[in-house]
Amino acid sequence: MRTLRVTIPDGVEFADLRLSRNADDGLVRFAMAPIEAICQASALDLDEIVQGPQPLVGLLIAAWYEDHLKDGGAPDPVQEDLREEARLARERGGGFAYPPGHA
Repeated sequence: MRTLRVTIPDGVEFADLRLSRNADDGLVRFAMAPIEAICQASALDLDEIVQGPQPLVGLLIAAWYEDHLKDGGAPDPVQEDLREEARLARERGGGFAYPPGHA
C-alpha cells in the first residue's frame, strides 16, 4: 500500500474546499485552491493527485477530514454523507448509495 504524506499549509482550512454535490448525479464538487496549495506545500503533482490513473484526491480529502475532526473541526454535511455511504457499502458489500443529501 502506498503511503501519502501531505502538508496542510497554514491558513488552509477544510471548509475552504466548499464541498457540495450535484443534485442530479451526486458527484462531489470542491474548490481546487486548497488542493493546489496542499500539492504545492507537499511537492506533489497536482495532475496525478486529481486526474492520474488512480486519482488520490478523494482519499486525500477523506484523510484530511479525519484529522480535521480529531483537531475539533466542525462536521461537514457532504463529507458526513460520503462517510455514511462508505460505511454502508462496507457493511453491505458495496454498490449502495443514497441520493445526494439523503444519507
